[in-house]
Amino acid sequence: MIKPFLFTLFFWGIMSMAWSQQAYPTNEEISTRLQTVASHPAVSLVSLAKTAGDQTIWALKIGTENTDEKPAIAVVGGVEGFRLLSVELALRFAEQLVNEHADVLNKTTFYVFPNLSPDAYGQYEAALKYERSGNSVPVDQDRDGQVSEDPYEDLNGDGYISLMRVETPIGHYKTHPGHSALMVRANRKKGEAGNYLVFTEGIDNDQDGKFNEDGEEGIAFNKNFTYKFPAFQPLAGDYPVSQKETRALVDYLFEQWNIFAFVTFGPANNLSAPLKYDKKQAQNRVITSMLEKDVEINQMISDLYNDVVSEKPFQQTNQGTDGDFFQWAYFHFGRLSFSTPGWWVPEVKVEKEEEAKEKQDQTENQSEEVNFMRWAEQQGLTDVFVPWEKIDHPDFPDKNVEVGGIKPFVMYNPPLSVLDSVASQHADFILKLAEMQPHLEFHNLKVDELDGGLTRITVDLFNNAPLPTHSELGERSRWLRKIRVDIKKDKEEILAGNSISLINKLGAYETQTLSWVIKGKGTIEIKAGAAHTGFATLNVKL
Repeated sequence: MIKPFLFTLFFWGIMSMAWSQQAYPTNEEISTRLQTVASHPAVSLVSLAKTAGDQTIWALKIGTENTDEKPAIAVVGGVEGFRLLSVELALRFAEQLVNEHADVLNKTTFYVFPNLSPDAYGQYEAALKYERSGNSVPVDQDRDGQVSEDPYEDLNGDGYISLMRVETPIGHYKTHPGHSALMVRANRKKGEAGNYLVFTEGIDNDQDGKFNEDGEEGIAFNKNFTYKFPAFQPLAGDYPVSQKETRALVDYLFEQWNIFAFVTFGPANNLSAPLKYDKKQAQNRVITSMLEKDVEINQMISDLYNDVVSEKPFQQTNQGTDGDFFQWAYFHFGRLSFSTPGWWVPEVKVEKEEEAKEKQDQTENQSEEVNFMRWAEQQGLTDVFVPWEKIDHPDFPDKNVEVGGIKPFVMYNPPLSVLDSVASQHADFILKLAEMQPHLEFHNLKVDELDGGLTRITVDLFNNAPLPTHSELGERSRWLRKIRVDIKKDKEEILAGNSISLINKLGAYETQTLSWVIKGKGTIEIKAGAAHTGFATLNVKL
C-alpha cells in the first residue's frame, strides 16, 4: 500500500536516493560521442547549421553501398529542448546500430538527427535551470517593442525556476486534497473557493500583469513548421521555417529521396496509441486528419511498438501540436511519421479508498503531477521537488508569497538507471520497423517467342513487405516519387509497352503485372523502384 504524501521539508531532507540526472550529456559531450560514431566506415557526419547560440545541428547518415538507393528511416531527437531523453535515445540508437546491428545496413539506410534544439537543450547545463523550448535568437515575444524584458528570476536562489503561489481569497487554485505540496485549480462548478494565485517564478518587470512572458529565449523548433503554423503565437516565429535549425533540416531532407518513415522522439505520441481517422477533416481542402489507409498502418505499427516497448503511458495527452515536426513529416512531406516521448512516468496504483480521495477535481496535467510524486516516493527519489519557501515579492508587498514545486526536467527525463532498457527497446522497435520496409521483387517471368523475331516478356512486380510503397497521403502529394520501371536495351526495339513506365503505388504484398513485346535478340535489363522503396533488377535473355 502506498501511503499518502506528506510533502514536508523533513520528508525531502531524509530521503537517501538522489535524482541522478547530472550525467545527461552536455552539448559538447554529444558532439564528442557523434565523432566517435562517425569513425565507423558506414557513417558520415554532417554539420547542417550553426545556431544563434553557436551550437551545431548535426546529421548522421549511416549505410553501406548505394545508400541513396536503399529505403531509409530518419530518427529525430531534440525537437523539444527540455526533453533530454529524446536526444539520448537518438544518440544511443546510432551507437547501438553501428556497434551491434551493422548487418541491417545491407538493406536499410538510417539518418539520425540527435539534437535539433541545442540552444534550448543547453539550459539544462546552465546555472539557472528551466524547461526551455526556444533557441537563442532575440525575439520580442509579447510584441511590446522590447526584447526579453520580462524573463524568469530565481527568487529563492536555488538555481531552478519553479512555481510561485500567492495567498489571496480571489485565487483560482487550492492545495491538492491529500497532497498539500501540489496546487490544483478550484472547481467553481462545485462551489469551491480558491485561495492562491499561481505563476511561474519571477517578477512582472514590465508591469503588464503577466509574469515571464518575454524571456531570454527565441523560437521553438517544434512550432516553426508549415503544417498548421501557429501564427502570432509566442515561440512560433514570424513565418514558418524561419530559423536556421528548421531551414537546414528541411533543405537537407528534400535531398534525401529514400526516406520512407520517420521516428521522432518528442512530445507527440501516435505509437502507444494510434491517431484516429476523421472523414470530415480528411476531405477538407486542407487535410487535417491522417488518411484512412494510413491510420490502418499507424494501428499496425502501434501494435508493434506496444509489443516491443514495455512501458505504457499514464495518460495519452498529445497527438500533435500546431507547427510541429511530427505532423509536418506526414502532412507536408508525405512520409510515414511516428512519434513517441520514449518514456512516461509509470502509473502508480493506489488502494480504492485512497483513489476516491485522489480523484477530486484534477486536470490532466495535475493528474500527471500527482502520479509523478507518488512514483518518486515509491522509487525513493529525492531532489525532485522544491519545498515551498516564503519570500518577499515586490509585486505583492502585503501578501504571503511562496516559491516551490516540481523541479524542471524531472517529469520528462527518467533517472539514468532506466536508460539502458528504454534505449534498447526503442532500438529494437526501429529495427523491426526497418524489417517491414517496402521491398520490390520480380516474379513469374515468362518469355514467349512470337513470329517475326518478336518476343513477349511478362513479369510480376511484387512488393514483398507489410508496408506499402507509398503512404496514402504521399501518393496524393505528387512529391513522393513514383515507382519507375525502366528497360535498358542495346539494339532491341520495343513494339508494345514503354521503355519507361510509372506505377503510383504498390500496397502491402501487392503485385502488378508488366508486359512488353520486343523485336530483336540479346539481353535486356529491367529495373523497377524508387529511392524510398529500393530497386529490383532482372536480366532477360531474348
